[in-house]
Amino acid sequence: MRKIGIGGDHAGFDYKQKVKQILIDEGIEVIDFGPDSDASADYPDFVHPLAGAVENGEVELGIAICGSGNGVCMTVNKHQGIRGALVWNTELAALARQHNNANIVCIPARFIEFDLANEIIHTFLNTEFEGGRHQRRVSKIACQ
Repeated sequence: MRKIGIGGDHAGFDYKQKVKQILIDEGIEVIDFGPDSDASADYPDFVHPLAGAVENGEVELGIAICGSGNGVCMTVNKHQGIRGALVWNTELAALARQHNNANIVCIPARFIEFDLANEIIHTFLNTEFEGGRHQRRVSKIACQ
């Protein structure tokens, strides 16, 4: 069974809850890093633990959702083992996985409709990294 992590902030709460239920209904285990309501919340409190879980292999991939997608993306990318991608269409979701081996998709909930966000997430989760020439580039991303 696949295990996916999800987290964000108050602006992403509604989408997070809907996505989580869809994935559970599809037989995917979802670890929810919060928040637990749409009350004002600080995304780093929830997406740092999400990024840590992706880094240490607790979950396969991650989904981070906030209003613009920028805050969660900046935060997850502070982790050396994370390649977070801010995505607003399915083509970018596929390319983020195929070419960049992105391991967290960052969704801008205030700028895209839920149905598109759901398509993006499913594209991201179901697209494989192509490796090959892309692996050389991906290997140069981290500042270790």
